[in-house]
Amino acid sequence: MLNFYGLTIDDLKAFLSDIGKEQFRAQQLMKWVYEKRITDLEQMTNLSKETRALFADKIQFDLPKMVQHLVSVDGTQKFLFEMYDKNTVEAVIIPAEDRLTLCISSEVGCNMACKFCFTGKQKLKRRLDAYEIVGQFVEIEDLLKKSDQKITNIVFMGMGEPLDNVEAVFKTVDILCHDFGRNFSRRKITISTSGIIPEMWRITKSRARLAVSLNGYDDQSRTEVMPINKKYPLSDLLEECRKYTRETKDRVTFEYVLLKGVTDQIEHARQLWKLVRSIPCKINIIPFNEHPGSDYHRPDDETVEKFHSELLHLGAQVLLRRTMGRDIFAACGQLTSEFNNKPKNMDISNSKIGGSPRVRNSCGGQLSLR
Repeated sequence: MLNFYGLTIDDLKAFLSDIGKEQFRAQQLMKWVYEKRITDLEQMTNLSKETRALFADKIQFDLPKMVQHLVSVDGTQKFLFEMYDKNTVEAVIIPAEDRLTLCISSEVGCNMACKFCFTGKQKLKRRLDAYEIVGQFVEIEDLLKKSDQKITNIVFMGMGEPLDNVEAVFKTVDILCHDFGRNFSRRKITISTSGIIPEMWRITKSRARLAVSLNGYDDQSRTEVMPINKKYPLSDLLEECRKYTRETKDRVTFEYVLLKGVTDQIEHARQLWKLVRSIPCKINIIPFNEHPGSDYHRPDDETVEKFHSELLHLGAQVLLRRTMGRDIFAACGQLTSEFNNKPKNMDISNSKIGGSPRVRNSCGGQLSLR
């Protein structure tokens, strides 16, 4: 049986053609589900009883099960989803003054094995289908509506490497951005990659924004923390980024994690700028977020600020990303599936943000926001 949330408008038209139904029914179905949020076929009154009965045997509207909802002291929200096979993934809502960003997952685990990333320690269990990715958006959107909140941006920066699951990821983009889907702006979607060069053209074609996990100032430093650099070295990766900027007239966002004593020195900032200054870009500096079993440490605030200031002095457009959701392991690099003895929160009493996280579990009951 087909899952509706994994079907593009063209998929729906092909399905309707195969069963001898008019293709314009595809638009009707998408409007019922995505605009009106009606999935009960009996309420789709512009479809005949015969058509509704036929669809009931061929299309389902199942969504991933939201089994946990954690709320950080800073307003970040983390959601644990259980899939049909009991595998789990996490998604995060990141609040800001002018936006509400959904950080979405595309895989259970990850193949890239980046040494600073909690997800990478889990290894890849499987890739998500498009309906499981769209389902994360739909479930969270429905929940946020109850408190008059709205998702304004989407980043594929959750669990998994998006370009390791291209069919499902870009099908998701097409579904969410279609006029009869969620009509989401492609300019509000960012796809982050560790640098799978042969698939990066797909981001250009999709008209989404490109973010690249750089995390090194030369090949040696990047290879140390990101094994993918052995296969796709910096010179090739940066040339692909230049190609993206030429074809889209857009900038690349380079994400750079500051690891204490590894990538956080003033000289590293200078080498980083020398590496990327010829590319229209902005640099997101991300102080490392600790997780269980990590071999790395977070630099102190003074070191982070000196790194930031040096890049500004050199002329870079740089953002020192505010750490969000760290107390509930929802910050960059901290997402993973549920497993035995996995901690729900961490002590951040020595940081600038204090307090205790709020925890909400769903066991068939209704979740609510603060």
